[in-house]
Amino acid sequence: MRRSFSRRGIKPEAADDESRIRSVALALQTYREHGAQELESKLTRKGYDAVTAAQVIEDLRESGLVSDHRFAGAFVRGHAGRGHGPIRIRHELRELGVAPELIESSLASQEVDWCELAAQVRLRKFGAAASLTYVLRAKQMRFLQYRGFSTDQIRAAFAALGNQTHEADELLEFDLND
Repeated sequence: MRRSFSRRGIKPEAADDESRIRSVALALQTYREHGAQELESKLTRKGYDAVTAAQVIEDLRESGLVSDHRFAGAFVRGHAGRGHGPIRIRHELRELGVAPELIESSLASQEVDWCELAAQVRLRKFGAAASLTYVLRAKQMRFLQYRGFSTDQIRAAFAALGNQTHEADELLEFDLND
């Protein structure tokens, strides 16, 4: 049972009151989209009854106010926008209790070019260095792995880097010949 403190002493609140749990759940949803399991764990951490919280969340899910599909889509969009790769996004969604098939459909529906995103993240962090030593290349690859990109996506990012530097060299030669 959850308690609040006042000047006259401790007053017990009805922590399992459905309307109160519903209003707290809706307030959490107004800040950002939550998955059902994430919302349930937040409510139980706040001291609300787990069974009642699960019932309220199921009611909200049936009325369309809580949707794991909507949550997964928003999560993928947001984290891809921050430069996170599909491996990291998949792992974090799994940790938040989203179903694996829903994770895969959300990743596929966003139509993100992960190789291009890896190249952009690498360029934003390290700049366009034409020649990389083995140590610098390994450092950049570890960074992209940490961000959640696969080995193939990282290789494609470095291949794109090679193409960009060759294009820059061609432009530079063109400017020098004029």
